[in-house]
Amino acid sequence: MGSQQGLRERKKAQQREHIADTAAALFAERGFDSVSMADVARAADVSDQTVYNYFPSKPDLVLDRADEYRGLYGRAVLNRSDGQSPADAIRPLVMSAIAFYLEEEPRLARGEFPALCLQSGTLRRFALELREEQAQHLTVALLETDPAIHTVVAQAHAAALVSVVQSITDAVGRAVIDASPLQKTAARMRDDAAAALDHLDQVFRSALVLDGQPLTQQQPS
Repeated sequence: MGSQQGLRERKKAQQREHIADTAAALFAERGFDSVSMADVARAADVSDQTVYNYFPSKPDLVLDRADEYRGLYGRAVLNRSDGQSPADAIRPLVMSAIAFYLEEEPRLARGEFPALCLQSGTLRRFALELREEQAQHLTVALLETDPAIHTVVAQAHAAALVSVVQSITDAVGRAVIDASPLQKTAARMRDDAAAALDHLDQVFRSALVLDGQPLTQQQPS
């Protein structure tokens, strides 16, 4: 029974990936706004309903598991270790986005979220809504872990953290569209991300000191 269930789950995961890759190829070729869910179904050789079973809306084809992604950074901040700033907590996630850019197949990268949200007004609006929800999750996490912080300060810091994520995502998208040299571009993005996160790390630590909650500076590993 367990092996049969495991096989079914693997087949479902493979079909989901097949549909997502098919959609990415179509989006890369024709643009997000010019491709319908029915187009994806035909190209993937599945029914329209099968596509909707895995991806309830077209933006979900681009940003799979959007609900999980909305709270990703908030969870990293909520579960961070003692002495770790929010900026340091999200740093691995930001850097992993740059690493993914290096590893992704160029043919599919043009049909994925970072590039498409620079080219589609519809998807850009979806992205902005996503960022707003990410900031809300981060604010809640900051207030829960550091209750002495003023609510408006937590909101401002959360917005600053999200702006770093947005800037790097946009940089990845622009690099994909422009077919920029991979290694050189990734190095620049890592430097930019590190500079921004280092600054926010210092700001957060200073804010806690002013509030009488000194945060021990961690030595870089």
